[in-house]
Amino acid sequence: MESPDPLAQAQAEAARLKDQLLRTAADFDNFRKRTRRELEDAERTGRDDLLRELLPVFDNLERATAHGSSATADAATAKALIEGIELVMRQFTDTLRKVGIERVPSVGHPFDPSVHEAIQHLESTEFAPGTIAAEVQAGYRSSQRLVRPALVVVAKAPANPPPTDGSGEGSSEAN
Repeated sequence: MESPDPLAQAQAEAARLKDQLLRTAADFDNFRKRTRRELEDAERTGRDDLLRELLPVFDNLERATAHGSSATADAATAKALIEGIELVMRQFTDTLRKVGIERVPSVGHPFDPSVHEAIQHLESTEFAPGTIAAEVQAGYRSSQRLVRPALVVVAKAPANPPPTDGSGEGSSEAN
């Protein structure tokens, strides 16, 4: 009986260990990539959750500013209140921008169902049909992910459009 060749055994063992090492290195590289992706996703999710909590505060600041503009109380007090709230809103907006959160453009832009939610249609000659005429609540996105759609009023063509040739007055139907 011939004993197995020790050199052949050593070469086979070296090849097996090399293959195992390469597989382990590839598994580790895949693990590292997956962990990085999961961490980035967790950061985005955490930021989005925080944003959902903060947005009602921002909405109330906007409402207070709008309401304060029409207040009939002491003009100096009202003006100071509005200026203070506007400063807070600017700071808040700057902070959102720094962390990658941006407001969804709306008024004057075409309606986009992927980022806007139409809550009303309004006949308008000021805006082209399908254009956003008013924003009821701002929408926001984070890293190209929609956090909250903008609630908007979309313009539509008037049922009876006004005459465009300027001959509406003194038409022959009046006689």
